Amino acid sequence: MTAGTSSPILRDKGLSRNDLGLAGSVSIGLSSTAPVYSLAATLGFVVLAVGVHAPAAFILAFVPMLFIAFAYRELNNALPDCGTTFIWASVAFGRFTGWLGGWGVALSGIVVLANLAQIAGTYLWLLVDEGLASNTALVTATGVAFIAAMTWTNYRGIDLGEKMQRVTIIVQYVALAVFVAFLAWRLASGQAFDATRISADWFNPFAIGSLGTAVYGVLIALFAYWGWDTCLALNEETRSPRTTPGRAAIISSVVLLVTYTGVSALVIMFAGTGSEGIGLGNEAHAADVFYAISEAALGPWAWIAVVAVLVSAIAATQTTILPTARGTLAMAAHGALPRRFATVHSVYLTPTFSTILMGVTASAYYVVLTLVSENVLADSIASLGLFIAFYYGVTGFACVWYFRHTLRSSTRNLVFRGILPLLGGLLMTAAFVLSAVAMLDPGYGRTVIGGIGGTFVIGVGALLLGVALMALYYSSRRRRDCADQAIADVRAAASADPGTVG
Repeated sequence: MTAGTSSPILRDKGLSRNDLGLAGSVSIGLSSTAPVYSLAATLGFVVLAVGVHAPAAFILAFVPMLFIAFAYRELNNALPDCGTTFIWASVAFGRFTGWLGGWGVALSGIVVLANLAQIAGTYLWLLVDEGLASNTALVTATGVAFIAAMTWTNYRGIDLGEKMQRVTIIVQYVALAVFVAFLAWRLASGQAFDATRISADWFNPFAIGSLGTAVYGVLIALFAYWGWDTCLALNEETRSPRTTPGRAAIISSVVLLVTYTGVSALVIMFAGTGSEGIGLGNEAHAADVFYAISEAALGPWAWIAVVAVLVSAIAATQTTILPTARGTLAMAAHGALPRRFATVHSVYLTPTFSTILMGVTASAYYVVLTLVSENVLADSIASLGLFIAFYYGVTGFACVWYFRHTLRSSTRNLVFRGILPLLGGLLMTAAFVLSAVAMLDPGYGRTVIGGIGGTFVIGVGALLLGVALMALYYSSRRRRDCADQAIADVRAAASADPGTVG
């Protein structure tokens, strides 16, 4: 198999080929995580949980993500299919687990799009007037417009999307560089709000304190890393589809680790962890640290922080649609969804029905929940961690099981196909269980349903809805047989290609 050619185990879906290189894949992987927005939205809550040890929490959260990234890399090398978790879990465990894995990917995309749309709408109007940013109808309409624009961008081709992501990731990191430079200058000139001397203990996971505190901080920090796997969902459109996406995933994860630990430490040095003013211990500012300290740090250039978060949210909106549309495309191509989902544009070579449906569904979800209750919308977003931990965990276990016969063939295989993916799967399972237990508490979120936390009901209920939809679709014996045959074809092709399991 030569670099850049199609793998014999890929079921040709009509997507474009050889469009993305390593740089493009990394930029998409980074943009999908929305690094500026993710850091702004999580740092305050992480500090509330673990104090000055926030950098250590980001380091701990990186570990299971890295382990799962290795699982993605190994599985992609063997089965480079844009269905990722769906096809890998199907081949390893059967269509039932595969379908639910694909459902987890779709759920996380729909839910986070509502959140990103709300953030994009809010921050656009913050640039104009704070009063407009509090107008729910205006923000919602603006958010839907952003989803529509990003849906159109994805519909028009991966080339356009890649060029956009290169620009947005540059904007984000330039803004971060300016932000960091101002913080460093304020510290050096004695203008910090609450100058705090840095310590090596900030980066020491064992210095956090109690296990419960560490776990809570890590569960929050995990969200900041989610999204790098988008570059794997574009494997069929990438040059060297077996190797480039996996490398991009690892590089993206490491870049995020450096970004989160470095910036979080500097922000703590500047603002401190006190509960007054812009101190990071002030719960009033926990949901958006960057906006809270932007004026004190940047002065008249405070708008840069707003633009950075806005661009970050817009970029993530575009890249979130990509993997979900390709995931449902792959499910249809392998007999797990109606054929209409597999429709590809004859000129743009992108999923048409799947892309449009993703945009429409996310918009409808956002609008309906906003009309019902913003509290319900907030709790649905809070349940996102369950979906992420679920499909990441399934991927880790699928890697171990798929490669089980080759684990003892070399130390390298044992470590990267067995031990690390297994640990990643177990850690994601623990994250799922611990999050679900916490969400049971009526005081966890903003709503209570049937005497238990609304976040739990929404999250677990959404996953169970997938079981019902799967049962409904597979109620036909013909459809079950079609899906089983498609999985058998992939297994046979993989077995016939020595490059996939060596």
